[in-house]
This record gives sequence, C-alpha cells and structure tokens, in this order.
Amino acid sequence: MARLIPVILSGGAGTRLWPVSREMHPKPFIRLADGQSLLQKTFLRGAMLPDVEAVLTVTNREHYFKSEDEFLACQTAPIEHDYVLEPFGRNTAGAIAAAALVAAERYGDDACLLVLAADHIITDQAAFATAVASARKAAEQGALVTFGIRPERPETGFGYIEAGPGTEGAARPVKRFVEKPSLEVAQQYLAAGSFYWNSGMFCFSAATALAELAVHAPAVLAAVRPALAHGRRTAGERLSSIELDAGDFAAVPDISIDYALMEKSAKVQVVPCDIGWSDIGSWTALAALEQADDRGNRIVGEALLEDVSNCYIQSLDRVVGAVGVSDLIVVDTPDALLVARQDRAQDVRAVVQRLKAAGHESVRLHREVHRPWGTYTVLEEGPRFKIKRIVVKPGARLSLQLHHHRSEHWVVVSGRAAVINGEREIAIGANESTYIPANTQHRLFNPGDEDCVMIEVQVGDYVGEDDIVRLDDQYGRS
Repeated sequence: MARLIPVILSGGAGTRLWPVSREMHPKPFIRLADGQSLLQKTFLRGAMLPDVEAVLTVTNREHYFKSEDEFLACQTAPIEHDYVLEPFGRNTAGAIAAAALVAAERYGDDACLLVLAADHIITDQAAFATAVASARKAAEQGALVTFGIRPERPETGFGYIEAGPGTEGAARPVKRFVEKPSLEVAQQYLAAGSFYWNSGMFCFSAATALAELAVHAPAVLAAVRPALAHGRRTAGERLSSIELDAGDFAAVPDISIDYALMEKSAKVQVVPCDIGWSDIGSWTALAALEQADDRGNRIVGEALLEDVSNCYIQSLDRVVGAVGVSDLIVVDTPDALLVARQDRAQDVRAVVQRLKAAGHESVRLHREVHRPWGTYTVLEEGPRFKIKRIVVKPGARLSLQLHHHRSEHWVVVSGRAAVINGEREIAIGANESTYIPANTQHRLFNPGDEDCVMIEVQVGDYVGEDDIVRLDDQYGRS
C-alpha cells in the first residue's frame, strides 16, 4: 500500500473571525476552549491515522516557525514535518500542485495525498478514519476523491456535491458540483438525499493529481514547477522545507482546486460521510462549539450577565458586563472589540475591509506578535516611544540588526542574555540592562534553558516596526 501523506493547507486570513484572526495570526492559530488550536487539531487528525509517518504543510513563509512550534507542542510520536512555504497566497490549486510535486519527489508518484484544511473541526475521529480508508482505496485505483458531508439542514453557505449511486460507505461517482444555493433549492437538495456539502477535503495519488492538472490546468503546473525549482530548500532532523520563489510563484493562476480540476476531471468520486464536520466560517459556528447556559448564552472567559439571552461573549483578558441584551456576539481582545448581531456574523469581513483600507494595524497584528525566536507584546506606545515585553526562547537569537531612527534600552526581567552591542559582547542577567544607541549593530542570544524575558524601551523620532536593518539572521530574514 502506498504511503499516506496528510497535506495541511494553512492559508487565508479568516476575516469573519476578526478580531481574534489577523493576517499574521490567522484562523488556524485560534485556540479553542481545550487549549488546542485549529491547526494543532488538524495536524493530530492526520498524524493519528494508521501508517502516517510524515505530514506536509503548505503555509505562508511568515507562519513557518509558529506552525512548527504548534506541531511540536502537541506531537506525541516522531514524525516527518515537511513544509511548502508560499511567499503569498495563490489559492488552493497552486498549493495542491506544489504539494503533489514535493510529495512525488520525496515519497514517490504513488504517494497518497490526504488534503485537509487547517481551520476545520472534525469531532468523530473514528468515522473520519473510516472515510479516509474508503477514499484511499478509490485513490489508489486512480480516482480524485472528495469528501461529501451529509447535510444536517438546508444550508445556503456551502457548495454541494451531487453523488451518483453506489455502495454504502464506498466512494461514488460525482454527477456535478453545485454553487451555494438559495434556501428553496437547499431544501430540495436535503429532501433528495443524494446531495452532500462540499467539505474542501480531498484524497488522490500524487501521480493522478499531477496528470489531471496537466490536462485541465496546465498553466498552474507550468508556473509552480519553476517556483519549486528556484526555491530555497532547508533540511534538518525530521524537518524539511522549500520556500517557493516569489517571482515564479506570482505567475501561478489564482484559482481554487475545485474550479481548476475537480469540476473538470472525469475521475472525480465522493465519499459521503458523517464525521462531525464544521468549517468554522463565522463566530456563530465557533460559538456552537461551546456549551450554552439555560438562556442560550455561551461564554469564553469572564462575563457577568443580567437579563441576557442567546449571546456569545469571549473575553480572555478582562471581565465583560452585559445587561438586557440578546442575540449578540461580543469578542474582546486587548486592542480591538467586536460587537455584532448574531444574524450579521458573516458581515464582519466588511469591518476588516474598511480597517484594511485605512491601514489599521489591527488587521495584521495582535498586541502579542510571534517571531521565530519568541514573542513580543506592545505594552504602551506614544509619540517618540514604545515599550515592549520581549520573550526569547531558549537557544534562540534575534537577528544582528540596527535602527536608524530609535535607540533602545533593554532590561532583563528573568533568564539570561548574551548581547552584541556595537563592538562589545556582554552577558546580562535579571535586573541588569544595556543601552543601544541608534545606528548601532546589536543582537541578543538566549544561552539558558529557560525563557529570557526583558522589557525594551524604544525612544526616537520614529518607532515603527519597519525601522530595522537586518545584517544577519539565522531564520533567513536578512
């Protein structure tokens, strides 16, 4: 039997889940009540399947190190971590083509790819494994398999797949794909019993996917091949990555795998399944994962309610008081607050579009920002100054850098730091500090086995994040 390679597609901004989902902290990194992120759940979902020895993730290069941290934090057994790193998004056809080419190179043309979205929930792992086994069997016989979710209601927010006749539990031929229907049409689909929600999950061999792409979407393959050939490769113990060349990748058509391939190929089959699936496409979908109280309220964090019903309130940093309201979504973060009616949850993206047009930082970043070496949190900012709390992981180092417009004061709170400050190399510990003038090259390394926590005070005529010149960087950012 050919190797099964789960392929995690971890892209997209998840704008309908703002303000928790941001461009630099997108939906897959959202943590649920059990402490696991959607990305971790997807990784475990694939890694727990029988005979899986490697997981391939396609993600933005900015999310590489955070994704690896997420996987290592939840992994229970050694497994290969392969990455395809995109310089920017180009939809799912390009991502899957790159994954198929990499899998064929590393694991052979007959490698069976199980394509999973990083931001879905599946609550029935046993049923999922059964569906994958059926899909894998059909894929090994040359089919392009998709997973159809048995509809629970007449849903207008999903596309549908009409399946032909077949054996219960086995893959069936696909008659057609249908766009998101009206309510009346969705009711007809539900009554017919042969229509399924299009889950956006797939299973096929690398060889079949590449052969069918060559027929139906040759422009995608023609652009992805040089992006891989000219990409930068790294490899370590149970870890490999290839960063796609930005110039070549810009030529990849911006098209989904559904339009590019699945709706055109004659080899498409569907496995109908009931696996507890949700695409977590809005705050109402995320709220449904929480237990409701006797008035229909779902609370994450701390809230005091007086005459409140059918509300979802999330606030992890401070208490929320609500009085005499109903049918609301309230999501509080340190730098942004969302208040919306339940029936307008899909319209959150309009707020994000307006913020993006205004260049508002809350579209891109949280107050706590993840970097390959750790995190920083902006504590306060004003004219000519910024104060950060910086956490550097054991063994990690910041880039060798300088700033033209600001000086910096570093005060170590806990842990140890080895610092390059101009021509000096110094060691500083808790309750010790160093001052770095503008235009002075500097670097920090954590030589200890615990986090190095420090407070950084920036002072200057400009304290923007783009005032940084990287002279050397072990994470490839210089």
